[in-house]
Amino acid sequence: MEVGNRTILTEFILMGFSADPQLQMILFGVFLMIYLITLSGNMALIILIRIDSRLHTPMYFFIGNLAFLDFWYTSVYTPKILVNCVSADKHISLAGCGAQFFFSCVVAYTECYLLAAMSYDRYVAVCKPLLYSGLMSNSLCTGLVAGSYIGGLLNAIAHTANTFRLNFCGDNIIDHFFCDVLPLVKMSCTDTQAYEKVLLGLVSFTVLSSILAILLSYSHILLAILRIRSASGRRKAFSTCASHMISVMLFYGSLLFIYSRPSSTYSLERDKVAAMFYTIVNPLLNPLIYSVRNKDVKEAFRKAMQTVRPQG
Repeated sequence: MEVGNRTILTEFILMGFSADPQLQMILFGVFLMIYLITLSGNMALIILIRIDSRLHTPMYFFIGNLAFLDFWYTSVYTPKILVNCVSADKHISLAGCGAQFFFSCVVAYTECYLLAAMSYDRYVAVCKPLLYSGLMSNSLCTGLVAGSYIGGLLNAIAHTANTFRLNFCGDNIIDHFFCDVLPLVKMSCTDTQAYEKVLLGLVSFTVLSSILAILLSYSHILLAILRIRSASGRRKAFSTCASHMISVMLFYGSLLFIYSRPSSTYSLERDKVAAMFYTIVNPLLNPLIYSVRNKDVKEAFRKAMQTVRPQG
């Protein structure tokens, strides 16, 4: 479609990671393996939490929902990456780009809120252990998770609607593996100043409010740990928060690295690596983070294997 002397784009070409056919086949194998491990790891964690009564606690309720988000998150990106590795046709329609963008926003914003809710759960567990079961009721946990999804959905609607109100023209090649906001803004042939202000407001409110909630929770947790006299008691209290802290640092670290800078400093290769980390690597690592050093999860897995083995 033409507007004035400019052709408005209705489809894009996702270049992915490489144009070398041999390297593309290697990447296909690598990403397929990562995808299958990610899906099986997160699904296994969800099933274990579902079937083992010892994991029916608020902490594992949140971990199960995080695993579901990671299961969904990696499925937004990886199938398209795999198709692009083996297909000569790397086109994606404007509607397809918008759908990918929308669902990625839903999951990313929801995970921001969910990690904040998980920090409150850890705060209550460490700072108010005697009141934990009463304060972290089923209704509160369900409300926090539902609120995270509602907040993610509303932010995604606003983010996607504002992004795809822009007109895109010129070269339709996106040298990236998904429809990300920064390369799309670069392709816009309309004034993006108002859009960037709206985007900055949305991202700043969500990310900064979530980080503030996490920092407040962990400042109280740190003070509570320092008041514990025994070294073993401090280690035990710290270990209950360690997995969540690692998830927070990995998720927010990669997001802030990309989106806290103005679009004028956009660096394709650097940001592509960082984007791969929070879209593909982080969902792979989370099941490991919450299971490798977790005695309850390992015991639940061992019990499940003993149950399955006699039937084999």
